[in-house]
Amino acid sequence: MDILASHSYPSRRSAVLADNIVATSQPLAAQAGLAMLARGGNAVDAAIATAITLTLVEPSGNGLGSDAFAIIWDGTELHGLNASGRSPAAWTPERFAGQEKMPFRGWESVIVPGAVSAWVALSERFGKLPFADLFAPAIGYATDGFIVTPVIAELWRRAAADLGEYPGFAETFLPDGKSPKAGERFKNAPLARTLELIADTKGRHSTAESWPTRSVFSLRSMALR
Repeated sequence: MDILASHSYPSRRSAVLADNIVATSQPLAAQAGLAMLARGGNAVDAAIATAITLTLVEPSGNGLGSDAFAIIWDGTELHGLNASGRSPAAWTPERFAGQEKMPFRGWESVIVPGAVSAWVALSERFGKLPFADLFAPAIGYATDGFIVTPVIAELWRRAAADLGEYPGFAETFLPDGKSPKAGERFKNAPLARTLELIADTKGRHSTAESWPTRSVFSLRSMALR
């Protein structure tokens, strides 16, 4: 492989050479993945921890109510996972008769989430670390807060304009009635409790009343933006 020191880009770009690399759109999520590798985890552990953390630090595009897909090479065989979620049982053709397309907002746009089941399945099949360990970085950031980055702050502002009227959204994502600005610290205690439940039960908690459902729904809504 030829690695050139010169390039035609206006900004400086260098090749990254390492035994392990975690690449995400948010530095804290990348650090979560690297932390799993430092603990002796593998690429799947790092990917799951990264995905979990993104539901907090990049809520404009990620949420617990999201879907998930994975392609994994185990050194011998290629594996694929489609965790895109199922349609609710009541979503019959008759329910949407007369509509030209699926609704973009509200309950009529929400499928059964598949992301959490993907994390569990991937961890059990390919992971090395205990499932609960993968949640530690995200729970810490949700409890203690994290600094909102400029790009996410702008996407957050746009989402607030579209979704601020939905139940639970403002109280979860708009502290003091407004979206966080770049450089401000944001905490999400309800999400921290939800992540703790998922970590402890692998998403199979039987008491629905104990889940902060407003936060989960708001996360789904914001991810849909």
